[in-house]
Amino acid sequence: MELDAIVKLLDSKKQIAPNEQEFWMARDLMPILGYSEWRNFKGVIEDAKIACDKSGSPSAYHFVETTDEMTGGKGAQIQRENMFLSRYACYLIAMNGEPSKPEIATAQTYFAIQTRRQEQFDQLTNEEKRIELRERVKAANKYLGSAAKNAGVSNFAVFFDAGYRGLYGGLGLTDIKQKKGIPLKEDLLDRAGRAELAANEFKATQAEQRLTRERIQGQYTATKVHHEVGKEVRAAIKKIGGTMPEELSPEESVKKLRAKRKRLPKTKQLPLEN
Repeated sequence: MELDAIVKLLDSKKQIAPNEQEFWMARDLMPILGYSEWRNFKGVIEDAKIACDKSGSPSAYHFVETTDEMTGGKGAQIQRENMFLSRYACYLIAMNGEPSKPEIATAQTYFAIQTRRQEQFDQLTNEEKRIELRERVKAANKYLGSAAKNAGVSNFAVFFDAGYRGLYGGLGLTDIKQKKGIPLKEDLLDRAGRAELAANEFKATQAEQRLTRERIQGQYTATKVHHEVGKEVRAAIKKIGGTMPEELSPEESVKKLRAKRKRLPKTKQLPLEN
């Protein structure tokens, strides 16, 4: 596999949780790093967990076990082991992988760069972070729209509104704007704060992956999936004690923030993710 292709795959498999943290799924990472069998890759994960604990950071925080459901022979549903991995967990896995694999060397560099980018992001002001997150949500919705089109969606207004209804407790886009006091002509996400943007990005990436992974077809089924994913993200926010997105106050338009930044002296900025 070409090294550029490895980097693109690692980027494409990155996901953002509602708390704005990046994560990858172990089953997604495994083939990118050149492993074909879970048992071999699981051994690398175990070595990485030991290294994590020795570094003073609890591995339970960076390596979170879960299960996937896949279709086996004759349509039987099979549970398989999987794992949520933080960026640091992925870096440790790369560091403990087989050094002879060119994919491993590329992954080591990739996650080192990702760590540096996160450090830069952490140094940004709240306004700069909002602008960065708004761009990421825009890209995530673009990819989701593409996946929806492939699934046969033609009425995109209904499709995207269903996602909002799932995430915002039954409120559609117009209802959300009215509740928040946002003019109908303004873009909801341009007025969203960081927490609300992160929740919308998570919804978009998860819905895109589900449409693609399950090979969803048809306007009705795709719309239903988007609504279900929105509800699942809402449930996750509730579980961690977060504020429901419809209760978050609107903030100054990102468009106005961009305009103000253009008037300021140029400074070194964090490259935006594609």
